[in-house]
Amino acid sequence: MKLTPASEGKGRRFLDGFVRVLKFLVPIAVSAGMVVWLFDKVNLHQIKEIISRGVDYRYLAIMMCLTVLSHVIRGIRWGIQLRAAGIPRIPVMAESVSIFGAYALNLIFPYLGEAWRCVYISKRERCKLSTVVGTDLGDRASDGIMILLLLVVTLFVARPAMDRFLDRYPLGETIDRIVTDGALWIGLGVVVVLLVAGDWFFRNTSFVKGINQSIRRLYDGFMVLFHMKGTGMYIVLTFGIWICYFLDTYLCFFAFPFTRQLITGEGYYWGLVPGLVVFVFGSCSMGVPSNGGLGPWNIAVMFALSLFGISDNDGAAYSIVCWSFQTAMLIACGIFSVFYIMFTRRRLRAKSASSSAPS
Repeated sequence: MKLTPASEGKGRRFLDGFVRVLKFLVPIAVSAGMVVWLFDKVNLHQIKEIISRGVDYRYLAIMMCLTVLSHVIRGIRWGIQLRAAGIPRIPVMAESVSIFGAYALNLIFPYLGEAWRCVYISKRERCKLSTVVGTDLGDRASDGIMILLLLVVTLFVARPAMDRFLDRYPLGETIDRIVTDGALWIGLGVVVVLLVAGDWFFRNTSFVKGINQSIRRLYDGFMVLFHMKGTGMYIVLTFGIWICYFLDTYLCFFAFPFTRQLITGEGYYWGLVPGLVVFVFGSCSMGVPSNGGLGPWNIAVMFALSLFGISDNDGAAYSIVCWSFQTAMLIACGIFSVFYIMFTRRRLRAKSASSSAPS
């Protein structure tokens, strides 16, 4: 039976709605499942005792300030891309608010924050949404490169810890087996060839055209980094963002008695090596769909700390406290963003009304 255009439209709307629901439910399910697993592996009474005594909250306060600073730097860095795409310079506060709001939204609706900040800038500056989305894709691509670089550095400077991970844990053994399996790499090569061939033979279909368009947008958004004004400053700001991220993790070591031991441990170089391992594990976990990293990030951090002899209860306490304080700061920044947008919107409307009034 041939479908009518109306029935096809209903089918597409149903599918789109189903995908949107999945995008909302899957992260919640992942977060809830991993939190349940985490609490099943640790002693909640001992965690409460660890949190109630011996935590130096001064370092957590500094960590919260660094979180805000990293988002401000990210906003300024994004502004460089926006100007390269032809969008006029906007206030630093507006750039920062776009990041504050995005990260606050991601706590509830993962990945929605990225879409929101693009819509916010496009409406504020009255420019094409596709142009802003292209810069956002480049923004995220540069972060992906930073994570890969950090992972490579960690494999060298923290080799003993990574060897323990590969030898001691089933996940590490699985990764090691995958990396060294020649048949797997051959199979991946065959898959790549088939995908390229399929792209060529079906290049005129709407589905393949949509995929290729998305790839081109990602490529164009990333390549603008190499021919825009301020590339050097963009690189400096990128390192600034990730230094702040690393210090978020490292400074929290000073807040707990059991992690302070890692700072003075032999061969740990003032705690920089374990700090780097914990930071990289936590960063990689953010690729798992969840609400602000709740669940995957906590488990990854607890897992990384265990490589240096930190118990699961201590590691869980560290991850819960650090995540909670960072999340509280993101919520505060999100509330600030709401009031800022409301205030500036009224001011812009009043300015527009006064300029259009007859003299």
